[in-house]
Amino acid sequence: MSTSEENNKMTAQALALEEFDQQKDQVGTVDVFFDAPGKEAHDEEQIYRASAYGLIAALLRSAPDQDMLERLTGLSPGVVPEGDELLLAMSTLALSAKLHTTASIDDEYHDLFIGLGKGEIVPYGSWYLTGFMMEKPLSDLRDDLARLGYVRNTSVVEPEDHVAALCEVISLMITEGVDLSTQRNFSQSHMTEWMGRFFADLSEAKSAIFYKSVGRFGAAFMAFENEYFSMQT
Repeated sequence: MSTSEENNKMTAQALALEEFDQQKDQVGTVDVFFDAPGKEAHDEEQIYRASAYGLIAALLRSAPDQDMLERLTGLSPGVVPEGDELLLAMSTLALSAKLHTTASIDDEYHDLFIGLGKGEIVPYGSWYLTGFMMEKPLSDLRDDLARLGYVRNTSVVEPEDHVAALCEVISLMITEGVDLSTQRNFSQSHMTEWMGRFFADLSEAKSAIFYKSVGRFGAAFMAFENEYFSMQT
C-alpha cells in the first residue's frame, strides 16, 4: 500500500467513525478494564484509530445496548470502493446493527463468550497462544502493562489478556500520545500473533449472527493496523 492510499483509507475510515467518536464517552468505549491517566487531544488520524479500537473493545466487552446499536448504524461510509475490505466490513457492521435487536444480540453474546461453563469462543490471548488460561503470555502482558503504567480497574474480574482489554490499552495509548514504536511493540508482543485467528473464529462461529460482522470488522481493522505500523518504520 502506498502512503497516499494508506492516507486515503484512513480518511474514509475517519469520516465514517466521526459521529461515533463524538459520542464515545457516552457509550463507554474506553477506561473500563484499566484506570487511565490524563488524556490529551491529538490529530484526527490518531483520534479515529483510538475510536476504532474503542469500538471493538466495547462490542467485545459486553453486548451492545440500544444506544450503541443506533450509533453503529451511522458507521456506514456510503459508497465503498471495490476491494476495500475495511470500509466494506464497517458498512456490514452498520447494516447488521440495523437488522438485530439488543435481546437477540445479548443471547448471541452469551452463547459465544459465556455459555454453560465456557462459550463457543474463548477471547483470551493465553488460550489462543498456549491452549490454557492464565499462562506465561498473561504474565508477560502484566509486566508490560505495569511498565507502561496501566493498572487494572479493581471492579474488573477478567484477566488482562481479554481481547477487549487489549484493544482498550491500544486505544488509551493512542489517546495519550504514546509513541508509535511503543504501540507497535505492544501490539506485536501481545496481539498480532493470535488476534487474527480470534476474529476469524468469531466470523465463522456457529452461534454468531451479528457478531460475524464484528469479527469481520475486527479482522479488517487489525490487518489495516499491521499495514499502518509497517508504514511508520
